[in-house]
Amino acid sequence: MKYDEVIKPISHLKVHASEIIRDVSENQKTMIITHNGEAKVILQDVKVYVKTQESIALLKILALGNKEIEKGKYKTARKTFSDVKKKINEFKRASGEIQS
Repeated sequence: MKYDEVIKPISHLKVHASEIIRDVSENQKTMIITHNGEAKVILQDVKVYVKTQESIALLKILALGNKEIEKGKYKTARKTFSDVKKKINEFKRASGEIQS
């Protein structure tokens, strides 16, 4: 990433807003806007933003899963499949598909 291309002052954004938005959108870029020499906001393509949010959500799910494993709150795949088969058979019996 070339920082001179992605970091721009707010004055540049004010003058070239349409061009910047088109470039960010078409090229799925991210741009950092500064104010008084300090990074203040990020201008990002919506598709890139959505992908980032989805990635963050997946990472949170993985972290929660790891915490549950550390606490011992998990079932083996064998136990899970066994439980699912039991539920299916219970459903079939209740609906009359299987005679006891």
